[in-house]
Amino acid sequence: MALSITFLGEVDPVAFITDKAYDADPLIKSLKNGRSHRIIPSKKRINPRTIPFSLYKKRNTTECFFARLKQFRNITTRYDKLKSMFFAAVQLVSATLELN
Repeated sequence: MALSITFLGEVDPVAFITDKAYDADPLIKSLKNGRSHRIIPSKKRINPRTIPFSLYKKRNTTECFFARLKQFRNITTRYDKLKSMFFAAVQLVSATLELN
């Protein structure tokens, strides 16, 4: 968990939309310091957090995109050794998926 919190300190998203698996107090406290909106449904708690479910439903679009992206073998196995070449392949596949 410490690795993901450290990584999240490097970016500043407008909204942080996740599923119930990321309902952890250290993660939520680290996100409170930024200006991003936390859209994380709570697990069974005494005082559950309220979230806008209209935004939470949009998470499905992103998950479907990554599922389609993983169908391309060179993206899934990361054949490219350079980060720039891998990023270019992801952009090319993303553009192809958007056109179809």
